[in-house]
Amino acid sequence: MEITNVTEYDAIAKQKLPKMAYDYYASGAEDQWTLQENRNAFARILFRPRILIDVSKIDMATTVLGFKISMPIMVAPTAFQKMAHPDGEYATARAASAAGTIMTLSSWATSSVEEVASTGPGIRFFQLYVYKNRKVVEQLVRRAEKAGFKAIALTVDTPRLGRRESDIKNRFTLPPNLTLKNFEGLDLGKMDEANDSGLASYVAGQIDRTLSWKDIQWLQTITNLPILVKGVITGEDARIAIQAGAAGIIVSNHGARQLDYVPATISALEEVVKATQGRVPVFLDGGVRRGTDVFKALALGASGIFIGRPVVFALAAEGEAGVRKVLQMLRDEFELTMALSGCRSLSEITRNHIVTEWDTPRHLPRL
Repeated sequence: MEITNVTEYDAIAKQKLPKMAYDYYASGAEDQWTLQENRNAFARILFRPRILIDVSKIDMATTVLGFKISMPIMVAPTAFQKMAHPDGEYATARAASAAGTIMTLSSWATSSVEEVASTGPGIRFFQLYVYKNRKVVEQLVRRAEKAGFKAIALTVDTPRLGRRESDIKNRFTLPPNLTLKNFEGLDLGKMDEANDSGLASYVAGQIDRTLSWKDIQWLQTITNLPILVKGVITGEDARIAIQAGAAGIIVSNHGARQLDYVPATISALEEVVKATQGRVPVFLDGGVRRGTDVFKALALGASGIFIGRPVVFALAAEGEAGVRKVLQMLRDEFELTMALSGCRSLSEITRNHIVTEWDTPRHLPRL
C-alpha cells in the first residue's frame, strides 16, 4: 500500500509493534479527551485563502534560536525509540538532519547524547527532565553541551506522571534489551515491573517534584545553552517563563499524556503568543498531522511546530526511511497549503488567513 499521508503510519505501527509498545506511544491520559481534542481542534479552524498571487516560488526556510532550518517542522522528543525500531534515535537523527531540520532528543532516549551526536552533523536540542539528584542533571546537561546539542527543552508539566491507563493495564516496562542510555552506569534504580506502570513508579522515585521557576535560573548557572520551557499552556505562565529567562516557549500538553481535559495546544497557542508580546519565539507541540495544521499554527503566531507520534509510528513501520517520508510529506503539504493560501514566505502567513471559532463575526463592508 502506498502511504499518502502521515496518519497511515499509525495503523502499520499498530500491526507491527507489541501491544505494550504501541499502547505506550499511542495512548493519552485517563479519558483521552485531550488526545482527541489535540486533533479535533485543528479541524475547527478554517482557511481564508487569498488568490491571484504569484506563488511560483515558495520559501519555507526559517531560523530557530539563530539556527537556519529548511522548514518550521521539527522533531519533538519521544522516549524509548528503539522500542519502535532497532535503529531508534539514530534513524530519527539522520532523517531530521537529511531534512535540514531540528531533532529533540529525549532524556529517556534508548541512545545516549554521544551516540546521537556520532550519527553526523545536524542541529539537535536536548529535552530535560530534572531528577532529584541534581548532580546527575548537571552531568547530563554538560554532556549534551559537549556533544554539540544547541538548546535545552526543559519539560515542566511532569512533576508526576499522568494516569495512562493502558500502561497500567499492560504493566508497562522497558523491554529487557533496552536501557535509558543517558543514565547508564549511574545508580538511579531501574525501571522495573510494578503493580501498575513501571514508568510511573520510576518517575515517582526519580523526578524532582519540587521543580519551580527558580530552577530555570539554576539551569542557567550550569549551562550557556538557551532554555526552552516545554509544557506552557497559559498566558500567565508564558509571562513568568520570560521573566525567568526562557529563550523560548513550547506550547505543549505532553501529547495529552499528563492532565486530561486541558485544551488542545492549538487552542491554547494564541493566548500564549499574545502574552509573550513577541519577546521570545513560541512553538507548538501536539496534534500536528497535516501541512494544513502547520499553516494554522503559524497563522496563530507559532514560530514552528514539533511532531512526536508521527515520527515513532513511521519509525516502527519503515525505520529511517519512514521518518524521512513523514518529514517530506508534511513539508510538501505545507508548501501546497502556502501556495493555495497565497503565501510565498512564512512572513506572509497572517492571522487573516484563518478563521477560528473564537473570532468575532466579520462584518463585511457594504457595497
